[in-house]
Amino acid sequence: MAVMIDPAIQSQRRAPAAAKCRSASLSERHWEIEDLDLDSIERSRFARDWLSFRIAATASFIETASDLYARNLAQFFAGDEEIVAWLTSTWEPEELRHGAALRSYVEHLWPEFSWEQRFDAFLAEYSRTCTIPDLEPAGALELAARCIVEMGTSALYRALHGYAREPVLKNLGALIYADEVRHYKHFYRHFLRYHQRERQSRLEVARTLLRRLLATRGEDGLYAYRHVWDFAPTRKGFEGDYRSFGQELTMLIRVHAPPEMLTHMILKPLSLHPRVMNAAARMSGPLYRLWLSAQT
Repeated sequence: MAVMIDPAIQSQRRAPAAAKCRSASLSERHWEIEDLDLDSIERSRFARDWLSFRIAATASFIETASDLYARNLAQFFAGDEEIVAWLTSTWEPEELRHGAALRSYVEHLWPEFSWEQRFDAFLAEYSRTCTIPDLEPAGALELAARCIVEMGTSALYRALHGYAREPVLKNLGALIYADEVRHYKHFYRHFLRYHQRERQSRLEVARTLLRRLLATRGEDGLYAYRHVWDFAPTRKGFEGDYRSFGQELTMLIRVHAPPEMLTHMILKPLSLHPRVMNAAARMSGPLYRLWLSAQT
């Protein structure tokens, strides 16, 4: 069953500057879209950076549609007030803020890109695939899968921060990266709660991690890129261009996202002995390459 789109959320998508961030605490102010100095961007210098465009535009679509997944998760974990409250009051609005900030950046630097029209086409396609039956069969397993997703997004935004030469995008990459690492920690904490109750076998958790690891880009990236790729200059058809984009992302991640860090994030739900975990991180090449192979 496809997810129905709440008109209130749809309205929020229409006004990216209105996607205010929620403070983690009363004493800590989170960043806002208004903190990005978009007017300082040298458009004449950076408007031909088509890789930055492809990354920012594709990510803006996926992040802006994150409320679909958030509502699925809230329904899946209905009855658990702690995780549902965090999903609805923190995770969802922060993910939507990522999408709104990336949208603002894309529209400021490439105003000819019809973001809203293309996003609507993406959403019509993507919403048919983002359904509750696609989630894992148990709470602990779904939370373990979410850890892999947050690992992947943190790697992407760390790589974007490392690659970007335009200062606003470089800063935005760092801000979103920090959010995604924090999201990983929250999902992992909730995983521990559910794992203590459900006692899933280490083998079953490992299977879930591996399955999600090999599907990190999945259909969301494919659907989003389908509605982005032809705006930038290319001599390839969609499939060839998508493969090239995946290869470029893989290279950026290789350069800018440390394999030891990502290996720790991948293996952490297995609750391995610290010495085993450290040894695995030191010999992270095969696991790192396995994950990267799913990106191309």
